[in-house]
Amino acid sequence: MTTFSHRWLASISEIEAGVWQQFFTDNPFTNHAFLFALEQSQCVSATTGWQPQHLAIYQNDILVALAPGYLKSHSYGEYVFDWAWAQAYEKHGLEYYPKWLSGSPFSPIEGQRIAIDHAQPDQVYQYITALLTKQCEQQGWSGWHINFCTQQQVSHLTSHQGMHRIGVQFQWKNQDYATFDDFLQHLTARKRKALKKERSKIAQQNITINWLQGEQITVEVMSQFCEFYQRTYLKRSGHMGYLNHDFFILLHALMAEQLVIMHAIHDGEVIAATLSFKSNDTLYGRYWGAVEEVDCLHFELCYYQGIEYCIKHQLSCFHSGAQGEHKIARGFAPVFTHSVHNVIDSNFRPAIADYLQRERQHIHIYHQQCAELLPFKADV
Repeated sequence: MTTFSHRWLASISEIEAGVWQQFFTDNPFTNHAFLFALEQSQCVSATTGWQPQHLAIYQNDILVALAPGYLKSHSYGEYVFDWAWAQAYEKHGLEYYPKWLSGSPFSPIEGQRIAIDHAQPDQVYQYITALLTKQCEQQGWSGWHINFCTQQQVSHLTSHQGMHRIGVQFQWKNQDYATFDDFLQHLTARKRKALKKERSKIAQQNITINWLQGEQITVEVMSQFCEFYQRTYLKRSGHMGYLNHDFFILLHALMAEQLVIMHAIHDGEVIAATLSFKSNDTLYGRYWGAVEEVDCLHFELCYYQGIEYCIKHQLSCFHSGAQGEHKIARGFAPVFTHSVHNVIDSNFRPAIADYLQRERQHIHIYHQQCAELLPFKADV
């Protein structure tokens, strides 16, 4: 009989970066450096409600699986919304928090959440789900959640107690476009005209865009971006954002080669900027900040420049973050996202399972409606 053991890691630093990276792909948001920067900067901690609780699985002292994990005392920064579940618990005098979550903090990016190196992965999944459920029961956690996992992982996890939840995001796919104009030629005439009009407003306001990568990104550039990010968050949400100055400086020190900063420059001054990450085949647009409101600048910097970058560097996908139906008209297609959940309380589990089944039906309809609004020509 196969025997597994496990170890909880209170910090990502408890495992060597090289060992961790052997299990995960080049997705920046499960990169050891990214998770380390979050912890070292105290953006994730027990104080912020993201207490690191990573999971390592062994067989005969050989590491066979890893999962980034956090003990949560709230549901902020997850992008898979379960506030209604928490409210239902509270209404019945029960504690929904803490809960255990496997995911990348503040990052609604799909990826391998449980990375396995084993000849029979389903045995590992079975061990992990049983372990998580037992841990929840013993520690008083309300349940475990695997956010933004791959569709392949869903089948393994739902066969072992997990409940499937889907969502919709919007992503741009590169159809081997040679230039941005080539991309535009695949749109209907009306949509093509609208996009050109938006982009022309940037030139009319004498704004230029500059891309910075790798060594071009300095500590000063990152500090300035942090200021933009925090200023924009403060104006929009009344707080300084989830990420602090130390995080951005550590990110620069540890992951510069996977970063892209785009500056909008007016009269020699940077007035807005975006920070994106890149993998071998994908650009991930993540953070944006500006010092002044400029007509169409958000669309230019956050969407059109990203498309330009993907075309130039032959990246297959531009992932621009969560939500945003306004992205459809700009060529971003709806894609399904997946998460898996298990709540321990037997009184709540059937109700949540029923809710998720009905929600999936609505999400499929919504996905289809969004797809019908895409701006591409009928023969594309």
